[in-house]
Amino acid sequence: MQHMHPKMQYTYVGIDSHRQTHTAVFLNCFYEKLGELVVSSTPSDFEPFFKKAEKFLLPYTTFCFAFEDISLYGRSLVKFLISKEQLIKHTNANLVASERKSRNDLQKTDSVDAECCARVVLSQFEKCPTITKVDDKHWILKTLVAHRQSLSKTGTKLKNQLHQLVFDNYPTYHTFFGHIDTKTALAFFETYPSPAHLKSATLEELTIFILDVSKGSIKADKANHIWESVQNDGVEASEYQNIHDFTIQSAVRQLRSNIQEMADIEEKLENILAYFDYPLTTMKGVDTLTACRLVAEIGDIERFQSPASLARYAGIAPATYSSGETSIQYANKRGNRQLNTIFHQLAIVMISTRGKNKAVINPYFYDYYMKKIGEGKTKKQALKSLQRRLVNIIWGMMKHKEDYINPPIAFVVDDETGEIIEDETINDNQKAHLMKLQSTFK
Repeated sequence: MQHMHPKMQYTYVGIDSHRQTHTAVFLNCFYEKLGELVVSSTPSDFEPFFKKAEKFLLPYTTFCFAFEDISLYGRSLVKFLISKEQLIKHTNANLVASERKSRNDLQKTDSVDAECCARVVLSQFEKCPTITKVDDKHWILKTLVAHRQSLSKTGTKLKNQLHQLVFDNYPTYHTFFGHIDTKTALAFFETYPSPAHLKSATLEELTIFILDVSKGSIKADKANHIWESVQNDGVEASEYQNIHDFTIQSAVRQLRSNIQEMADIEEKLENILAYFDYPLTTMKGVDTLTACRLVAEIGDIERFQSPASLARYAGIAPATYSSGETSIQYANKRGNRQLNTIFHQLAIVMISTRGKNKAVINPYFYDYYMKKIGEGKTKKQALKSLQRRLVNIIWGMMKHKEDYINPPIAFVVDDETGEIIEDETINDNQKAHLMKLQSTFK
């Protein structure tokens, strides 16, 4: 067996994972199906499954298991197989889908998906990453981030619902508070869901209530404004006013609970982020949630040997279409779309301005963005270039665990030219340091 081809050393097993069962399809190196097994997702059934699988193991070979899902339903089985010192490969979901389409078969079953998973590993063995461990730290972080995102969507729906409910009782409610989900706003609409509840109160009582709930951050004038608005709106109680008021109070309680749950999760995220020792939050514009989202989607930074590999994974590196003397680069629509979205949002944050003076959040990135615009790129293309630049920096910060050096916050944007104007408060040493960093950045 000394002259055996490398691919002939394995019996290939594609695994399609689901909540209750996993389907395994066995192939030889010639893409021939050897058999199929279905195993329960209960860990106690994994050992019997492994023993049954051995009857499909070809002579002089070892197993190569191929998983599309290693972090959700397939995670427990992957951990079991690692304990058995088995070779495990991770396949790209897009490649598995393409393999299934290439079969020109209308059927989509667990068996077909498992076989396609094995066929992808056979055809692209070296390109498929080998899984040697299941990192609980990344899994927990990703779970928390996903739950936080889900609560955020729920919170948006609850706020929109509350807007609709409150409007019938308070037509000018939008002038009461800046945001409907603040503590003061929620307390007001829960205590006074309709003007009928204010009839039994006095202006003095409302003023004390507003000052107490807001801890003095909202002035007494706000109570006067609410009182006058209610009188001018002239809203009368309806026949079923008590039921409508109950609905508003219920929506308030749900929204308040949602806000508290999100706050609790963000506290947990901050705690677990410390275990990774990635100084991502040293970059202004990257808060704890953004840093956690980046780490959750990127995973172990050691998987990426260079910023270019991370850019390809995120679908930020341009794809090339070449034929003869023609060569065209176009936007890559593949890759991890969640990670792509995070870098897109981060790029927008970095070139944004804040405050009345329109202070630039990061002059380095803004200058780079404007430079690309000056080179003839569209805003969309310039933003994509900035995303690619951010990939380089994020990769370096995670790989080498280095802090980001932020520019001084003393820059504003000229409304007419779009150029950055230096503030006189920056001293000569700060200017020299800034220019040095800018030259390095470019």
